[in-house]
Amino acid sequence: MLKNMVYDMSNFTKIKFLSVICHFSKLIPIQRVLPLLALIFIGGGINAQNSGLTLNEEEYFEKPGVNILAFSNWYDGLFSDSKISGIEIIHHGVRTVTNGDVRLHATPEQWDAIPTFVRREVDRESNRIDTYEKYPDYNFEYMIRAEMDGDAVLLSVHLEEPIPDTLIGKAGFNLEFIPSAYSEKTYYMDDEGGNFPLYPHSTMVKDKSGYTAPTPFAKGQKLVVAPADPERKITITSNDAQLLLHDGRDKAQNGWFVVRSLLPAGKTGKVLEWRLEANSIPNWIRKPVIGHSQVGYHPNQKKVAVIELDKNDTPASRASLHRLTNNGEEEVYSAELSNWGKYTRYNYFEFNFSDVVEEGLYVISYSDVTTAPFRIAKNVYEKAWYPTNDVFFPVQMDHMLVNEAYRVWHGASHLDDALQAPVNQEHFDLYAQGPTTDTDYKPGEHIPGLNIGGWYDAGDYDIRTQTQYYVVSNLAHAYEDFNLQRDQTTVDYESKYVDLHNPDGKPDILQQIEHGTLGLIAQHRALGRAIPGIIVPDISQYTHLGDGLTMTDNLIYDKNMDPLETDGFKSGKFDDRWAFTSKSTPLNYGSIAALAAASRVLKGYNDSLAEECITTAKNVWKEEHSKEPDLFHHGNTTGGSLEDEELKAAVELLLATEEKMYAKRIQEMWLTVDKNFNLHAGRLVKVLPFLNEDFRRKLESRVRTYKNEIDAHYKENPYGVPIGRGGWAGNGQIVAYAINNYHLHKKFPDIISEEEVFKGLNYLYGTHPDSDISFVSGVGTKSKKVAYGMNRADFSFIAGGIVPGVLILKPDFPENKEDWPFLWGENEYVVSVGGAYIYLVNAVQDLLDNRE
Repeated sequence: MLKNMVYDMSNFTKIKFLSVICHFSKLIPIQRVLPLLALIFIGGGINAQNSGLTLNEEEYFEKPGVNILAFSNWYDGLFSDSKISGIEIIHHGVRTVTNGDVRLHATPEQWDAIPTFVRREVDRESNRIDTYEKYPDYNFEYMIRAEMDGDAVLLSVHLEEPIPDTLIGKAGFNLEFIPSAYSEKTYYMDDEGGNFPLYPHSTMVKDKSGYTAPTPFAKGQKLVVAPADPERKITITSNDAQLLLHDGRDKAQNGWFVVRSLLPAGKTGKVLEWRLEANSIPNWIRKPVIGHSQVGYHPNQKKVAVIELDKNDTPASRASLHRLTNNGEEEVYSAELSNWGKYTRYNYFEFNFSDVVEEGLYVISYSDVTTAPFRIAKNVYEKAWYPTNDVFFPVQMDHMLVNEAYRVWHGASHLDDALQAPVNQEHFDLYAQGPTTDTDYKPGEHIPGLNIGGWYDAGDYDIRTQTQYYVVSNLAHAYEDFNLQRDQTTVDYESKYVDLHNPDGKPDILQQIEHGTLGLIAQHRALGRAIPGIIVPDISQYTHLGDGLTMTDNLIYDKNMDPLETDGFKSGKFDDRWAFTSKSTPLNYGSIAALAAASRVLKGYNDSLAEECITTAKNVWKEEHSKEPDLFHHGNTTGGSLEDEELKAAVELLLATEEKMYAKRIQEMWLTVDKNFNLHAGRLVKVLPFLNEDFRRKLESRVRTYKNEIDAHYKENPYGVPIGRGGWAGNGQIVAYAINNYHLHKKFPDIISEEEVFKGLNYLYGTHPDSDISFVSGVGTKSKKVAYGMNRADFSFIAGGIVPGVLILKPDFPENKEDWPFLWGENEYVVSVGGAYIYLVNAVQDLLDNRE
């Protein structure tokens, strides 16, 4: 309590308080006086270093523990509002506020209208940032200014023309506060206190159009958020416009608390102004993060922890390793830290404890931080892929009822798949139908045979073909290369029933390969080729959270029936998913690459399906080479580039058939190999015995160049892996990169080190920025327990799922939220990474086994 009192004192008050302490120091033991003196001079900061607000070189406002960003980030355009935009606050190391902007609803949902960014101007002399935006559909333009005012920032909205009549009472300035940081905390609106609710219960109102919206649960001119929490306290003052406090979760589970003021009608110039002040704890220093593997390490592998420090922290010189025994813990190793340097906003140091090889349980200690326990053991990776195999993949299986002990994950969903998508149709989730159906079916007509196989793509429920064939290929290679015989799941297609933790005598990986293959081959059976995918037509279905069975009625739509009419097989309810069917040659190649891979491993398990797969693959290859390619492209659902997908198909067909024509085609495609070497090199290693000497020489030479590209990653970041900067974090890219390096190391061990494989897995398990958590739910001592899966509304997880990981938000903030599942770019499970992860774990184990 006294500590917080000192933090809140003015400098003048601190001096008076100090004089009182000195006066009574004769009566108070000196050991009790000294901490108070330290708190005043150091913690309280009479002359605290860098204590005032500044506009820094990274173009955001900064003081200890406070960063106020003004449009450093922008709506990514991919999936509309991703809660990373506008005015944002990073408060004592946590991004708690976002989306400060003019919006047209009090609590906008993800797909509601967003403005168009025009330009951003930074005026360092005036300490202000001006951002110009517009809503083109309403002919409405405005500017938002953020400028320093002492230790606060003034936020104002400027108009050259009054707001359009259609936006009066709708357009307002919003600022959103994340519920995970403020639920159960208090606020003051003027002089009236209240609590931020744990669960939404606002009074809802409905307008004439039927649109529902929550009424504000507080109104006033001055809002103090979390007044009792110095790390989260924020004050907003508005002299003119009323502040309205809303709960966005009444409209959508991913909603935030919203502070809002309506823009006035008939005014121009500065039409609205807030004063925003975020509390700063003087000389605040972020707690160090010890990045390490939550799973642990093999005794014979390199072991390096990466310590992430606040830029204002004074680094300690050493870290130590402690072994946990039956009698407690003992220090077994200590070493000087190696200074890697600065990456993003933090400084990084390395603690190398590779010399420790004794098996056991360990923790790392640095300064006052100690990690969770982890193992050093020869079998440390043996079970690391089990949750992905045993739980995650079965749970994602579409068209099947999935049971786990007393729990049903979901029923047999989407048995009414699928209707032909309308022509000239752009879907909100990156699908599109071209000017024709490219099929014999009319728009809205049922296409039979598509209601089998496949996995829910991610945290949503669509069947994205590109994802499906990537998974099948990786699982096929994992089975082929490592002979994975684990059996823990019953799959019964006659009953459309899956039961977890119930062996049925069949290898689980083969059953998953079969399930994915059935989904792919179904497209070729029904339409003669691959299609972009299958997805619900309406946003109201797409935002569905819960059992996939309840997205549709599982009855085939019949337009001649009334909406509530059914005969038990068909119904008049228009809820069936759409099949997007535009022709795409790259997609076709990607699909047959997976079918060729599956054909190899399904022999002896499902011989008829294996034969159908290889026959289909060969026929499609022949057909595609007999005509001009179909190059319809939209979003990320119509395949990769033509050359990349063709090369993948050629490799898999060569492995499956050993026919020379595929080898000849590969040798003709060296420019494609060279251009996207990290995509193709690994799989090409497998077919080198079929290729000529010239190609093999070029490949080896390119591997040497690639080694320099690998080395560049360690110069860029202390983790030595390719960390992307896009709107979707890069765990999938890093896993694929490590797999590629595995194949190259196996063939060229003198050029590519096995460490380039281990780094990828270590990154996934906790050696990454922002935290030390494992990004594989249920794997490692501390792992993701809140993720964007089908159960995200319950703030839960699916064991074995892998999240995208750390986003690097502009300009310099690494983030992965463990208390808020709804940021898909950080937390959404995608099945494509699951298949690659299973391969990588077994690849690492293979390398370590061969060391012994």
